[in-house]
Amino acid sequence: MKRKISFLDRAFWITESVDNPKHVACMQILMLPDDADDNYIDELVAELRRFDKPTSPFNTVVQTVLGFPWSLETVDSMDMNYHVKLHEIEDVSDKAALHKLVAKLHEPRLERDKPLWQYHVIKSRQGRLFAIYVKIHHMYGDGATLIRWFQAGYIEEAKKEGFVPVWALPQPFRKKRKKVWYKGLWENLVGFVLTVTDLVWILFRLLVKLLLINPHYMPIPFTGTKTVLTGQVKRGRVVSTTDLDFNRVHALSKRLRASANEILLCCIDIGVHRFLKGYGHSFGKALYTNMPINLRKPGEQVAGNKIAIVPVKLAHGETDPYLRLRQIIENHRIVKKAARKSQPGAFSYYTILIQSVALIFEMLRLSDWFKPIANILISNVPGPKEMRYLRDAKLLAAYPISTITPGGGVNVTLLTYGDAANIGIVCSDRNIDSLDNMAHYFQEAFELLERCVDDPSLTIEDIGEYVDEAPKSIILDEHHQEHESVIHE
Repeated sequence: MKRKISFLDRAFWITESVDNPKHVACMQILMLPDDADDNYIDELVAELRRFDKPTSPFNTVVQTVLGFPWSLETVDSMDMNYHVKLHEIEDVSDKAALHKLVAKLHEPRLERDKPLWQYHVIKSRQGRLFAIYVKIHHMYGDGATLIRWFQAGYIEEAKKEGFVPVWALPQPFRKKRKKVWYKGLWENLVGFVLTVTDLVWILFRLLVKLLLINPHYMPIPFTGTKTVLTGQVKRGRVVSTTDLDFNRVHALSKRLRASANEILLCCIDIGVHRFLKGYGHSFGKALYTNMPINLRKPGEQVAGNKIAIVPVKLAHGETDPYLRLRQIIENHRIVKKAARKSQPGAFSYYTILIQSVALIFEMLRLSDWFKPIANILISNVPGPKEMRYLRDAKLLAAYPISTITPGGGVNVTLLTYGDAANIGIVCSDRNIDSLDNMAHYFQEAFELLERCVDDPSLTIEDIGEYVDEAPKSIILDEHHQEHESVIHE
């Protein structure tokens, strides 16, 4: 059985390299059940390996024509020792040791002649915690698809009997209704014309902004700031994780008339600035984030990728966290407004266009010579609100760990689970050996933003920004002249 794949899905295969794999992952922390014995993890791994008849797409490999990915084809047999692996460390609750192992697992790309996923169970020699690191190729699905699989693989009540891992569950994809061929042709033609028209309009608006005629539009790509986090992506990864109380995030978003995503953008922006200042960076303009936009219609459950990734300007020149938030809200909504006014396909094509240019730089080893599209990629994925279990083991946290875009930078992905926001952070280890400080700065930035609502005197410490002084006018306004005359009298 073959399944067609979209152009965007193919792009994740074509753009993959040994230095920059295109899989996404999730590091999950679980608690052993009360009655678990010393053999629990080994028995769990053996049980997982017995499910050797996965459903689509977990049982498919990429079929290529002259190296070009053409379709997904079902395989006859699976090597479950490759897809389900067992590791052991001293203590899973030791975050530094766990991050180091996960970074090592995240580095290599998935073998291309096998179905593109792996399930790594991490055993602890002490304590009652264990971990699972799952990696899956991005061409199988975007964040919305992957989170649907994630939720399907975990149950709401502890139950040892009847357990089925996610790769063996039937996938609840809706079949497309068949259309009369000429109606489908006409709809595709009209959609293509509208999409191309909107794409041309997007490029025209960017040109107008480049010419300084109208600055109120999306950021111009490849105008980001070079830092130790950007540049040529090479093998080796650094991983860190942290958590935020999502109830507090929601409460703060209501008080500040901002979305939860905008609150998080502000905290991450402050945290990244503080981290980079420690490496001697100073900033004369705002950093940029790559923001994924979900292009799916409400209720749409088809597999594959339907996203766009566009740059969003962050904050600059203010030490008041609240004022930085207002800057980010304005810049964020400029991009959201542009997305609403365009065909979803136009933003998807725009993503492919700018990422293709970045990819060419990466393939030619020129990324260090050009400015990046953005400095950070930040995405927010809503997860389950209720406690979940893997068989009879309680899931405590799930930290998404994503891929790195051409041109480098740091990827920050947030998954809401229960009352917590589990945050996974990853970047290349070319110049960085730890991201733990950055994770700590995110926490401090949120607490500062929370406290500054009631205490306007609170400001961010120097984070390396500088602002050119505005030119002083030699003409005094009437109010200023009147005030001067009063003083002289």
